Amino acid sequence: MQTAKPLFDYPKYWAECFGPAPFLPMSREEMDQLGWDSCDIIIVTGDAYVDHPSFGMAIIGRLLESQGFRVGIIAQPNWQSKDDFMKLGEPNLFFGVAAGNMDSMINRYTADKKIRSDDAYTPGGMAGKRPDRASLVYSQRCKEAYKNVPIVLGGIEASLRRIAHYDYWQDRVRNSILIDATADILLYGNAERAIVEVAQRLSWGHKIEDITDVRGTAFIRRDTPAGWYEVDSTRIDRPGKVDKIINPYVNTQDTQACAIEQEKGPVDDPQEAKVVQILASPRMTRDKTVIRLPSVEKVRGDAVLYAHANRVLHLETNPGNARALVQKHGEVDVWFNPPPIPMTTEEMDYVFGMPYARVPHPAYGKEKIPAYDMIRFSVNIMRGCFGGCTFCSITEHEGRIIQNRSEESIIREIEEIRDKVPGFTGVISDLGGPTANMYRIACKSPEIESACRKPSCVFPGICPNLNTDHSSLIQLYRSARALPGVKKILIASGLRYDLAVESPEYVKELVTHHVGGYLKIAPEHTEEGPLNQMMKPGIGSYDKFKRMFEKYTKEAGKEQYLIPYFIAAHPGTTDEDMMNLALWLKGNGFRADQVQAFYPSPMATATAMYHSGKNPLRKVTYKSDAVTIVKSEEQRRLHKAFLRYHDPKGWPMLREALTRMGRADLIGPGKDQLIPLHQPATDSYQSARRKNSTPAGSHKVAKETTTRILTQHTGLPPRGSDGSNPWDKREQAKAAAMARNKQAAKERADAAKGKGGKPARKPVVPR
Repeated sequence: MQTAKPLFDYPKYWAECFGPAPFLPMSREEMDQLGWDSCDIIIVTGDAYVDHPSFGMAIIGRLLESQGFRVGIIAQPNWQSKDDFMKLGEPNLFFGVAAGNMDSMINRYTADKKIRSDDAYTPGGMAGKRPDRASLVYSQRCKEAYKNVPIVLGGIEASLRRIAHYDYWQDRVRNSILIDATADILLYGNAERAIVEVAQRLSWGHKIEDITDVRGTAFIRRDTPAGWYEVDSTRIDRPGKVDKIINPYVNTQDTQACAIEQEKGPVDDPQEAKVVQILASPRMTRDKTVIRLPSVEKVRGDAVLYAHANRVLHLETNPGNARALVQKHGEVDVWFNPPPIPMTTEEMDYVFGMPYARVPHPAYGKEKIPAYDMIRFSVNIMRGCFGGCTFCSITEHEGRIIQNRSEESIIREIEEIRDKVPGFTGVISDLGGPTANMYRIACKSPEIESACRKPSCVFPGICPNLNTDHSSLIQLYRSARALPGVKKILIASGLRYDLAVESPEYVKELVTHHVGGYLKIAPEHTEEGPLNQMMKPGIGSYDKFKRMFEKYTKEAGKEQYLIPYFIAAHPGTTDEDMMNLALWLKGNGFRADQVQAFYPSPMATATAMYHSGKNPLRKVTYKSDAVTIVKSEEQRRLHKAFLRYHDPKGWPMLREALTRMGRADLIGPGKDQLIPLHQPATDSYQSARRKNSTPAGSHKVAKETTTRILTQHTGLPPRGSDGSNPWDKREQAKAAAMARNKQAAKERADAAKGKGGKPARKPVVPR
């Protein structure tokens, strides 16, 4: 693996003399209090500004501040005009633009393309505070405000849309977001290294268009520079030729004429990129080789080429051996440098040890920000994931190589939470990351790791070169829970249970001390077909973990439960697969309340399957086997109904489907049958999610008075001892008080008019 200049080795910018700010300023008044006449860098973000290392704008802002730059924040600006983008003045170096911690389209729309009613990253949980495709809109507004200021695009939305990508909401392939946003450079992945390098070089007087050698960046150029060798992607992974076309005027009964046509060979497409023949050269190295992907016009018109491009992209994601990529967009090329070098433990400690306030900016007053409430007592211990699940974008963004913090750094953060964060009761809600139990797990050989091109270290089985030792994590848990003032350490991040079973000591430690009654894990399915397309282990791994979980729970004398999560409508899933999953759920006594349907996020491998009907996990050709795709709304509803087999509302659809599938034997009252024969007279079933959600009619009041009440499954609010929802009682009391006030006002008005009304009563103030 190549080495990189440590983040803390750069010379400080002259503005270091101002020192760290209590909060990065969001107004001119705050800048005046800090003694600033201008900002060197302004970060525009679609999230509310929370000065906490779980929020991207805080990490990047504090990191740039540590380099000596004056950094301002424009959070959730009004994008209807350029005015909000000018409120901090013109930045001296650049605008940093990000949509926020989530892709703005996923943030706003459900998997069924319905508009969400809330936004966890906004004060009060209010929806609608950011535009669709926020990175694109913000960039354009920044250009309108100050046309000569460079725009550096980053964040997960830009990262996952850096290449020509399938867009689920428009059902078409869109350009690289760099093209549409008219930004100057795009940083993808964990961008600490890239943002520091770009900021430093701009401060030295370099032009943004000349910064073309920073790893983890994408930019626009018009031709391949001298000294580089260009390789067509089809040489690496040839998608195959289109079937030969027979002359339509040939008599197909004339076999001799047909044979002549067949012998003509494949028809050349004059627009097709030709394979470049490169002569052997001692100077040819991976560092000077660029792979040309099919152009945006080609992948837009050919789903097989799209799948091919996606496969090549994923083959070039290991920082140890990845080559540069280039893709033509019209008259220009979008160039993608290799991924960033992973951060060392010392650098991770540096990033997480910066002077975060760990609370939202004071400008929000007492308004709650749901995403902050969820993570304010949690600690991120690592980054990255080598699981490679095809529906997940963590690997594409953070990479497969795990980046770890030291135990000392993590313990210091827990102590800081204990001593500084308001409302701490002694419970750390999570010690985790993308995957809770990948801390300090890595390849046994750095040489093998830097050369490996496998998309997963744990599929189809755990790689023999992977060190599965959990001892460092066990020691971390023990040290954390031994801290004075810490009552309990919970683990809420996703757990890779096929790794966990390799360490019975870890499972025992987890189950005995770190489960808060329920442990959520994600087998995702029970059937081999969809599991293979997901790159997830078979259900046997879940069964093994479940036995260990129950054994250690019993030994600890506790009552604890496993909560498995499953996905409906994932590529590779048939109706029969969902039926078998439903039978498994019923046989094991599970009633899934919240149903997760497959969401085709940008650049994910499963999204390429969804769009193309091909499997990019293997060589893609025009004749390769097709993948079963669930696209119609009707079939997606059916798959969700199988997951919620216990809900009477889905029974009519299930009866029809089971009859069509020849499985009417599963309709009836028997314990081995899936659904009843007859519909109940009234739908007595009400999901826990609905029962514990904000009541109809009170949504508007909720937004005006406090944060929107979330469902039972988020842990907010807890149900009363009688099983009722405290929110219901609160709203009922308010409604009754308002009715009494209205009646009292009417009586006062009648009395004033001499109509014999009753004496006025004092208004009742709702509590």
